Amino acid sequence: MKNISDFFGCMVFDDRVMKANLSAEVYNSLRKTIDKGAKLDISVANAVAAAMKDWAVANGATHYTHWFQPLTGVTAEKHDSFISPSPDGGVIMEFSGKELIKGEPDASSFPSGGLRATFEARGYTAWDPTSYAFIKGKTLCIPTAFCSYGGEALDKKTPLLRSMEALNRQALRILHLFGNDAVKCVRTSVGPEQEYFLITKEMYEQRKDLRFTGRTLFGAKPPKGQEMDDHYFGVIKPRVAAYMEELNEELWKLGILAKTEHNEVAPAQHELAPIYTTTNIATDHNQLTMEVMQKVAEKNGLVCLLHEKPFAGVNGSGKHNNWSIATDKGVNLLSPGDTPYENAQFLLFLCAVIKAVDDYQDLLRLSVATAGNDHRLGANEAPPAVVSVFLGDELNAVLEAIETGVTYEGTKKTQMKLGVDVLPKFNRDTTDRNRTSPFAFTGNKFEFRMLGSSNSIACANIMLNSAVAESLKIYADRLEKAENFEDTLHEMIRKTIKDHKHIIFNGNGYDDTWIKEATEKRGLLNYRTTPDCMPHLLDEKNVRMLTSHKIFSEAELKSRCEIMLDNYCKTVLIEANTMIDMAKTEIAPAVSSYVLELANTAVAKQTVDALISCRYENDLLKKLSRLEEQIAVRAEELEDAVLKLQSAGDIEEEAYMIRDIILSKMCELRVACDEAETMTAKKYWPFPTYSDLLFGVK
Repeated sequence: MKNISDFFGCMVFDDRVMKANLSAEVYNSLRKTIDKGAKLDISVANAVAAAMKDWAVANGATHYTHWFQPLTGVTAEKHDSFISPSPDGGVIMEFSGKELIKGEPDASSFPSGGLRATFEARGYTAWDPTSYAFIKGKTLCIPTAFCSYGGEALDKKTPLLRSMEALNRQALRILHLFGNDAVKCVRTSVGPEQEYFLITKEMYEQRKDLRFTGRTLFGAKPPKGQEMDDHYFGVIKPRVAAYMEELNEELWKLGILAKTEHNEVAPAQHELAPIYTTTNIATDHNQLTMEVMQKVAEKNGLVCLLHEKPFAGVNGSGKHNNWSIATDKGVNLLSPGDTPYENAQFLLFLCAVIKAVDDYQDLLRLSVATAGNDHRLGANEAPPAVVSVFLGDELNAVLEAIETGVTYEGTKKTQMKLGVDVLPKFNRDTTDRNRTSPFAFTGNKFEFRMLGSSNSIACANIMLNSAVAESLKIYADRLEKAENFEDTLHEMIRKTIKDHKHIIFNGNGYDDTWIKEATEKRGLLNYRTTPDCMPHLLDEKNVRMLTSHKIFSEAELKSRCEIMLDNYCKTVLIEANTMIDMAKTEIAPAVSSYVLELANTAVAKQTVDALISCRYENDLLKKLSRLEEQIAVRAEELEDAVLKLQSAGDIEEEAYMIRDIILSKMCELRVACDEAETMTAKKYWPFPTYSDLLFGVK
């Protein structure tokens, strides 16, 4: 049996490797760049590049790549070998500091939202030394930022790093006001829980919808779904356990802190959760995790589905973004301690988050908006599209006491008594957990539960970091000018509670009455779909905040809005065209073949004896003939609706047409096809059913 500690991070050029392979002078200089943002000297870059190349070649690498995260939502890489020609006709292995620091991938075919013309191809990748290089296969992967020739960010990493720096800058102002001058850096950390489905590759290959869109566009409800809750935390099947074991090993080699694995609620659904790490590294790791999950699945004859709603009628998959703030001294700024009522610094940071979530509900909502996630949000496995904050009983009582000016009595410790002497006794937590809340405080962090399973976590954390940075800036501006720090601090906390308590909700987020209360009484936003929320990225208050902290330029924001709407439109159109194709070339012919068999059977019975009843065949034949006609008509209506999209004036109008017309036409076609599936003999149905897919992995 392998010892994990012996191979953990063996494919990563991490701090251990740098210490062993760099001179003390080079190592210390590089650490200053990583820890303090000091300028990187080219001589240091050359030394790092040489050591990185030697280490990579010793571990079997032949190529290197600048690994980046364009606005496609997935990663990108262009491989170059280490070889250079030598005078004797052979080759030598070289890698320079210049090649480490900068790359020039073609930028013309990546989404730019108008930032670049198609003929303008030049783009640059720039090494991010805060995220360790790693080996994947035979390639050294160097995490980088990606920008255009004009300097505009064309990726997700650059704005994320900007948002982290903005929050660091404002948080330090607050901490220094509290006398914490020794703190030199504040970082956010994230632990993204990743949900996913596993199905057999054989069945996957038989379904065009899964191959082209990542989700099933047709499928009647199986006799059994998740009603019994028996899959949740249930015994892991041998084939899935083998997959998880290999997945963990591959992730651990890459230094990814995969910690928890279990069965999720829906059949064939599972979850992986890592240990927290710095936000931009966690983002890199999550992108890698999704890639490795799919590769390992393929090696095991499986397919890993990361779509937010691959199956109708059972839970979809999310990605819970556990977010916190900590200093370089190891102090968690969201830890309330034993006496949160007396912890003014904690209360101020808590209020900053509450204010940020309320002021920028729209940014948080649109940061998780995709065509796939629109199917998941608001269903009974995910938070609603309305953003609210859960604090729990104790913190809620603390804030109420501050607002009203009464003395907080504290929460008494309650010992759990389980009625069995042999079981250990322990104190109950001072608050329960709320799994229906979009944004829940869970002890010393917030869990943002709205992210979809296939999303990059960069977008959500950019908006969260930026919004909190804005709150902290407002607080720091006031406190730095205050004549009486204590009085101003107390009044600011009290006013924040009063002004923003409508965003706090500790009840059941799945209850329909909550949505009504949230929108009608509390005035909270309810953007149900991507076209509803995405244009609000360009609202004046959002542009002002994001540009003032230099997270985005106005041009970059316009590009993101266009790219996300374009992605939404293309995603749904691919789904619509796939539905039309499957309905016309697979489902309709299957139903027609079965109708013919029923007719022939009825005729054969009548030929033998005219008195034999053919009621079963006749009734079923009539129902299927009716559905056969409905399928043809609805497929044609959907096809016509798709053609009408060409009249859209711009991408925003096209998105609204898709939301209002295309999706309803898709739903109508599916209803007819799914009903036909329940009546058609299995041998005629052209692809695996939900029963096959959800219960096919043993």
